[in-house]
Amino acid sequence: MVENSTPYYQQSIEGCLEKTVGSFGLSSRELNGWIDKLKAPLADMQAAYKNNSLSLLTVPQDTKDLEIARAALDRLSVNAKTIVFLGIGGSGLGGRMLGQYSSWHVPEKNGSDRANRPEVRFYNNLDGATLNKLFDGLELADTRFVLTSKSGGTAETLMQGLAALQVVIDAGLEHEIPKLFLGLTEPHRDGVKNGLLDICKHYKIPTIDHHTGVGGRFSVLTNVGMLPAMARGLDPYAIRQGAMHMVQQMLNCDDPAQFPPAIGAALNVAFDREKNIRNLVLMPYCDQLGQFGAWYAQLWAESLGKAGGGSTPISALGPIDQHSQLQLYLDGPHDHMITLMGLTNKSVGPRISPQLAKLAHADVLGGRTAGDLVDAEQHAIHDALIKSGRPTRTFEIPSLDEQTLGALIMHFMMETIFAADLYGVDAFDQPAVELGKVLTREYLSQME
Repeated sequence: MVENSTPYYQQSIEGCLEKTVGSFGLSSRELNGWIDKLKAPLADMQAAYKNNSLSLLTVPQDTKDLEIARAALDRLSVNAKTIVFLGIGGSGLGGRMLGQYSSWHVPEKNGSDRANRPEVRFYNNLDGATLNKLFDGLELADTRFVLTSKSGGTAETLMQGLAALQVVIDAGLEHEIPKLFLGLTEPHRDGVKNGLLDICKHYKIPTIDHHTGVGGRFSVLTNVGMLPAMARGLDPYAIRQGAMHMVQQMLNCDDPAQFPPAIGAALNVAFDREKNIRNLVLMPYCDQLGQFGAWYAQLWAESLGKAGGGSTPISALGPIDQHSQLQLYLDGPHDHMITLMGLTNKSVGPRISPQLAKLAHADVLGGRTAGDLVDAEQHAIHDALIKSGRPTRTFEIPSLDEQTLGALIMHFMMETIFAADLYGVDAFDQPAVELGKVLTREYLSQME
């Protein structure tokens, strides 16, 4: 019997089993066989925590780096109206996901604590036209830039950062550069070039150290994610507390069948190997988790898509994607496993009067809130998927706060690591990506 409970969420896999969805589901024998394969990897993860050979497991219990980040953010925020975070991939997606959770896209109310802090923007993609619009719309003297790159050599981040420096210099503000910029990159290592660090030293830009033991897509719990979280008013200690709970649960676990991330990993890989189901849809019913799927997609794809294997993560959002993707999942080929993440939405949001609902010929909405409708939809879609024989996993989240978010982040990072063990690949490298970087440099060098 598998155990899927934590204080922060309930993972249910009943909708993925043969007894629920028929031949496209997994039999108990198939699933348990893959869970059993994780006994040794679970012991390895426990040992890695104890000997500190997997840093992302110990990051949640650290506090000194948060104090350093808080001091740097306080200095950067003096007289600032806008803070722009520049980075790409793992250096941007985690911070943006936390920013989405904090509803950074919603205008602040006058007089609130968050209204007294600078506006926060995230620019995680490189597009020349967008970059022009960014700079055209900023009061540079009141704007601060945070440049994030672990290696300090990421071409897109360097382009963003150098462009920001150029417009500041052109505006006659070169003497203000140490006040307007902050770098987040690895400390100096002998014989290793770090363009971002060298630029920061040249212009006397303050820097804080990127954790040397945690790479991009796994770095959201380091200051790569915690700095933008603090800028948006989130409690980084609470985020890490939720993540640490998952680590502690892992340490106290004797059987992978009692640990939700291990069960999730076995489930995903079993669908690939036993049922040829290789499309994994993650669909939260919550705007605050709108960027969670994008973060998850990089984590899963870049960690596991190796040696001709792996599966494809797909980010969706409910209920909007009921009107764009759901037809495929309900009536298309049987090659998707869907994970629904649902919150308790009942009685949340505006309540519609019966009179207005009747005028719109929508009597069923009378006396209901927007949250009531979303709650009904997420349960209805779950049942529709099951009736259509579509494997469906659910996460029931009683309350979404910083601790819960930290627990979910750690769940999916551990789930990915365990899946890598089952696939027999290294979760932490990305060898194929390097070819694209080499060819990009060659094309640039050949331009007139």
